[in-house]
Amino acid sequence: MGIFDIADDLSRWVEDAQEGLSGLTEPTLRLGVTGLSRAGKTVFITSLVANLLDRGRMLHLEAQAEGRILAAALRPGPDRETPRFDFEGHRAALLGPEPRWPSSTRNVSTLRLSFRTRPGGLLGGLTGPGALHLDITDYPGEWLLDLPLMSQSYAEWSARALAEAEEPARAPHAAEWLRLAHDLAEKPFEESDARALSAAFTAYLDACRKSGLSGLAPGRFLMPGELEGSPALAFAPLPPGPRKGLRNELDRRFEAYKRAVVRPFFRDHFAKLDRQVVLVDLLSALDAGPAAVEDLRRALPKILEAFRPGERSWLAPLLGRRIDRILFAATKADHIHHTQHDRLTAILRALLREAEDRAAFRGAKTRAMAVAAIRATAEQEVMRDGRALPCVRGTLAQTGREAALFPGDLPESPAQVLEAARHGTTSGAGEGWLEGGFRAMTFSPPKLSLKPGDGPPHVRLDRAAQFLLGDKL
Repeated sequence: MGIFDIADDLSRWVEDAQEGLSGLTEPTLRLGVTGLSRAGKTVFITSLVANLLDRGRMLHLEAQAEGRILAAALRPGPDRETPRFDFEGHRAALLGPEPRWPSSTRNVSTLRLSFRTRPGGLLGGLTGPGALHLDITDYPGEWLLDLPLMSQSYAEWSARALAEAEEPARAPHAAEWLRLAHDLAEKPFEESDARALSAAFTAYLDACRKSGLSGLAPGRFLMPGELEGSPALAFAPLPPGPRKGLRNELDRRFEAYKRAVVRPFFRDHFAKLDRQVVLVDLLSALDAGPAAVEDLRRALPKILEAFRPGERSWLAPLLGRRIDRILFAATKADHIHHTQHDRLTAILRALLREAEDRAAFRGAKTRAMAVAAIRATAEQEVMRDGRALPCVRGTLAQTGREAALFPGDLPESPAQVLEAARHGTTSGAGEGWLEGGFRAMTFSPPKLSLKPGDGPPHVRLDRAAQFLLGDKL
């Protein structure tokens, strides 16, 4: 560690101490929101904040039900270097005359929401109003999956990536990258070769993501943020061999990526979080097929390891035992009838239980929940062949027309889903692999006319807020 690293760490220690002192008078709760691709992070944060500002639909947030929230307002956050989450722009996109889903998360952003509260019980009669600052940090879930790289060498990472590329779900997408990797592995270093190899590897990861897979790293290859086009991303795995030529340079770039990209992100943002939301597009994974569910099952332990590293982890001194609550939310619950919500939650719990066991996870409270940040559908029963089918009605994203559709039933047994995923061999659409004939659908946001004091309609967003911040209010 150089003198500049020591000075930087000392400066950050002083900043953390100053924040701790200010937190004695006006406490701050730092909430991270992340999720894997297309899970709905931007919509979740926008609707959560909108419903905490106008709390008419937050019936299960106890502080609101008991009248203890006196006021809530957006305030400037303490971090002047991180971009502000564009709440106003995203809210306008969702609630405008021609509503549209906002653009997805591509970088880190933050937002501060401050509450003025009245303490409950005997304390409420002895003290005046209190305050709580809720600092929300939005970041791509793909970046979270970079954490395991910190404990791997370039050779270990390459061996693992090459082995994964042979799996049936990934092999169809890996041909061009593997051809280049074997052709170039023993050549002297040329920048053009490094960039061609990196482009092929990125295309492979992107194709895997589009097929419904989740556990893809390095995360910055798919969500480069401010590093788009940077030489920092011009590396890729290579077959084993002597550390010279191209392999030697890519090894150096891999180590530089960990040092200059991964570690600062966790130090500057992730390590400061108190609580965390992990959004999971489980319905799309179930629709994509067994390979997508199996890939999600393997990705969740990596996510949990980030929240509670072992004593030997490089991140342990930074995190300690800071994050004490983690909500895993299966999003888009409004795309199925409410009678299926318990089954969706049960499948997520089964995935989470396996992830907790595999990650040797201990300490923080975890909760699994089926949610919809914006309710885009209404429920309706449709008679077909003398049978009442529980349908959802909404505007289909593909056609723009309104329709009532029966998405099928989710399996009753989560264990059967996980077992079928383990032994599944298909990488494409998984039609027929689930009992009940479930198929995922895509809806456009609804046109809304909100009453004064009401936030956007949702499913269980109030219960999610109660778990995440109810005790602090």
